[in-house]
Amino acid sequence: MKFLKVVRSGLFLCLAFAGVAQAAQVNVVCSMNPEWCRNAAVVYERLNNVKVNVVNKPTGESFAQLMAEKERPKMDVWFGGTSDPHFQAAELGLVDEYRSPLLGQLHPWAQDTAKASGYKTVGLYSEVLGIAYNTELLAKKKLPAPKCWKDLVNPVYKGELQMANAQSSGTSYVAIATFVQVMGEDAAFKFMQAMHKNMNAYSRQGLGPIKAVAKGESAVSISFLHNAAQEAEQKFPVAYVAPCEGTGYSVGAMSIVKGAPHLNEAKKFYDWALSPAGQRVAATSRSYQFPSNRNTPDPEGAPKVKGAKFINYDLAKYGASAERRRLIEKWEKEVFNSAK
Repeated sequence: MKFLKVVRSGLFLCLAFAGVAQAAQVNVVCSMNPEWCRNAAVVYERLNNVKVNVVNKPTGESFAQLMAEKERPKMDVWFGGTSDPHFQAAELGLVDEYRSPLLGQLHPWAQDTAKASGYKTVGLYSEVLGIAYNTELLAKKKLPAPKCWKDLVNPVYKGELQMANAQSSGTSYVAIATFVQVMGEDAAFKFMQAMHKNMNAYSRQGLGPIKAVAKGESAVSISFLHNAAQEAEQKFPVAYVAPCEGTGYSVGAMSIVKGAPHLNEAKKFYDWALSPAGQRVAATSRSYQFPSNRNTPDPEGAPKVKGAKFINYDLAKYGASAERRRLIEKWEKEVFNSAK
């Protein structure tokens, strides 16, 4: 009987420990291509026997969720999305400092992102802003292919242009900040007011405009060029250009949520996402951003940007919460809510 009790006791402990092992999890809010979000979860679960609960949301909505849950955080990792709202989250104490042992493997721009945020976020990938267009639709309507930002205010594009809504999309904020840095603030807002007259919609997510262009629902979009390259690869009649005046770029970021309920698992997922193994998932998910780890090859489908003119995008200034809030509020008042 004693032997049976010992066996039963040992069996109970084994089952209990197995239950603990199986209970390991990490909660991720992901602000990227949904396919990348899903595949990262699947691959990580398979390799580590850790349940990844992933929610896909635009950067603005992800930030709002972290803000709403500040006192009782539910998420562990904010995975991807433009770095500006990650910087804002860092300022407001929504994300926590973490220095990954993989920092030394990252490109300087990714390390600079970490340093500028007080190591509360890190560069995960970079992406170039530009213009995408539907070649068949332009030919059918006998419209010229845009080559420069200034082309987008041409009245021939009335009702043919689409970009994302800065109230919810990090892509759109990068566009606003880019216009300000390329043209100067006064000229940039006059440009956006003129461009507003040509808009047919402002989508909730940054992916919305390029999807509309690919389907022929819109002729021209302001988009990240890797998304345009992705649609072209799928045989949609999509072409793209880095505008002649110069353009901005975004560093896609990743942060650990302050007060994360599964902190140890959050750090492990974070480290994996910065590793070549983790970053290769992007290319297999048809996500063609430029990876931050120097040992990760650029995806074959990455956009061709050789010869493009890039501004020195001021991440510290335009990632600051006060500047971000000011520019978005000004855009809402002077552009989004203005009459066409």
